Amino acid sequence: MTWPLLTGLALALLLLLAALYFNRVPPNIGVLASRPRPAADYAEAAQRVVALREQEATGYNPLCHTQLLTHGQKTARAIAFIHGYTNCPNQFLRLGRLFYDLGYNVLLVPMPHHGLADHLTSDTSKMTAEEMAAYVDQVVDIARGLGDWVAVAGLSQGGVIAGWAAQTRPDLDLAVLIAPGFGVNPVPSQLTVLVTRLALALPEIYLWWDVLVRFEAAPPPPPGPKDVQGYPRFSVHALAQQLRLGFATQALARQSAPAARAIVVVTNGADLAVQNSRTDRLVADWQAHGARNLVTYRYPASLKINHDMIDPNRADQQVEIVYPKLVELINGT
Repeated sequence: MTWPLLTGLALALLLLLAALYFNRVPPNIGVLASRPRPAADYAEAAQRVVALREQEATGYNPLCHTQLLTHGQKTARAIAFIHGYTNCPNQFLRLGRLFYDLGYNVLLVPMPHHGLADHLTSDTSKMTAEEMAAYVDQVVDIARGLGDWVAVAGLSQGGVIAGWAAQTRPDLDLAVLIAPGFGVNPVPSQLTVLVTRLALALPEIYLWWDVLVRFEAAPPPPPGPKDVQGYPRFSVHALAQQLRLGFATQALARQSAPAARAIVVVTNGADLAVQNSRTDRLVADWQAHGARNLVTYRYPASLKINHDMIDPNRADQQVEIVYPKLVELINGT
């Protein structure tokens, strides 16, 4: 065997070993931690909401501000809803009002770098898993002053964030993960870690949600109901940071039971955006460690429900099917 051939084989082996390593070891998840600072009472929680609104004084979409649907005092139950990636709190407002009518105080806070008036903002490139973890701590901290019993529910990226809270916040009575994005299509589940590492290492890319608009130089799609409150394109780096937070949650779940007192995991059999298999694996890990009060529900694929099953502004939405089941699952816990 010639020296060049041996060198080539050795290099190929090293590249293979590196790929296997980088596909098994998630990027820098050990630095993520929960740092609770719960509000002492309703007055403090309400003041924190006011402070958030003051930070949103300029540059925000009017539909996307922090909102508190309040009964004016601490209630028996409070719930915070976390919207999906590139959307904003208005996504959950209609569902939130249903819970308000049931006596809940309801909190809606935009995720970091979301809710801005500039629909083509590149601010989401700054988003990190650390920010998402700090954000949900802030949300839970406020909610602790709004209700004796506290729930956090999130959709897609918000579902991953709710999953992190489920794993790390013992003062959380209920975490609700709705179509969480622990893995995304079309990335094969087995390559999720490797692709995440590559996405974080490579220069930023923005992709249009509307696949018909293929080039960043092209004009954005005309404003429609689905674009009024969200961004028509997304940062690949921020999506990779979502997966980082998911890796951290999954790593902790393989070691210990979740901290939250109860968990509801809702998936969608017709979901084309996220991988239910990775959510199922997280649920199995939680169950293996004796998770308390863990309920799962999957909307049948035959219903053909969208990945974004929450936003009532979508023309093809089926909230008349989705909402009653979510109210039943959450309010019955």
